[in-house]
Formats: sequence, C-alpha cells, structure tokens
Amino acid sequence: MRVLQASNIYGVGFGIPSISTRPNSSYHRHATIATVPRRKAMALILSSFVLSNYELPKVAYAQSVEFREYIDTFDGYSFMYPRNWIQVRGAGADIFFRDPLVLDENLSVEISSPSSSKYKSVKDLGPPEEAGKGVLKQYLTEFMSTRLGVRRESSVLSTSSRVADDGKLYYDVEVNIKSYANNNELAVMPQDRVARLEWDRRYLSVLGVENNCLYELRIQTPEKVFVQEESDIRAIMNSFRANKIAA
Repeated sequence: MRVLQASNIYGVGFGIPSISTRPNSSYHRHATIATVPRRKAMALILSSFVLSNYELPKVAYAQSVEFREYIDTFDGYSFMYPRNWIQVRGAGADIFFRDPLVLDENLSVEISSPSSSKYKSVKDLGPPEEAGKGVLKQYLTEFMSTRLGVRRESSVLSTSSRVADDGKLYYDVEVNIKSYANNNELAVMPQDRVARLEWDRRYLSVLGVENNCLYELRIQTPEKVFVQEESDIRAIMNSFRANKIAA
C-alpha cells in the first residue's frame, strides 16, 4: 500500500526548508485594485499575451515554494515535492509529478527490479564519474529520435557523492542535453537545412541503494528555468531517501 503524506508542508526560501506553523492554511495573495485609464488597460491586456515561456516561470516562482512529503512505504522511498505540482498516472515511472505551469519540468522515481539486480551499495555503479556516464547514456537512449535532421548535444555537468542523515551513500548526477532539428529536413541543399534549437534541458539524478534495488530520483527542467529554481530543485534532491521496506 502506498502512502502519500501531505500533512507536512514545508516552506522554502532560498532553498532552506522550515516547517510551516500552519500546515493546513492556504496561501492568500492580496491585490490592490486601482482605476486604470482605458488605453493603459488595453496595453496591459495585450502585454499579458506576449509573455514568453521564459518570463512565465519567473512570475510563478517569485514567491517562496511550499513542499509536501511523499512517502511510498510499499516500494521504500520518500522525497519532498512542490505543493502545486500534480501527479501524472500512467507515465511509466513508479511515481511521476510535473509542474502545471512549466510543462517541461517534472520529477519521477525509477526502481530496478529486485529479481534482476542485487545491489548492495551505490558503489556497485563504480565511482560517481562512472555512474554519471551511465546516467547520460540512459537518457540519450530514451531520447533517441528517428526523425531526419535531429541532433543531440550532451555533457555531464557534475557528479558527486554524499552521505545523508539516514547514513546511506547517495550519488548526485547532473547532465545537460540540447536537441537541434533542421527547419527543412527534406531540403536538398545544405544551406536550406538550418538547425534550430528545440530544447535545452538539465537532468538531475539522485542514486541510492536499499532493499537490493537501485533507486533513482530524476528531475527534468529547462536550463532557463533551472537558473530561477536551483535552490528549490536542490532541496528536492537532498530530500530523497531510499528506505528499508518492513518485512
């Protein structure tokens, strides 16, 4: 039986978690109503329609983020996630949440099969650098495209290890993947096939071992959004735990 604990709500400012003193209270934003001339009002309305995808996350994350705790007692893991994120079922992962405003931003948890793997420690993957190469290879395999004119650029940005407060060793891996596509892939002349950037994303993974399984927390976010939300994303990463399943 999976248990979703939503009673603990954490407020985060600059990535530092603190327990809210009113866990069941809702956040209210007060607005001041002022009289605006008609011409200025029309200008404001029109400007609202030309907000770019880059500007939307900045507006959405101008306030501090509240977190909820997700605890899966059946599969043995837990993590914090932004309170406004929604769960998506049937996404293929053990659990999947996404940002309702930034559709390219999500998190998921993958677990290796206990029947086909017998992990004792995350060190079974080798040092963090080797684990990082494996993580990147897996992402590239999943994003392999059969479309003509599609090209991927990728790199491992960082790898590290840490011991969490549960005494377990975890690996943190960050990679960047860019996708380019030709604007006219069927053109005969090379000058007519101009590559354009489709997306530029950061993928962050936390790897841990428990119950003879490899657990991986995955976070996907556009690079331009990562700049705005880095402290919150790292708070999610640091909260991930692989827990012992009760017999």
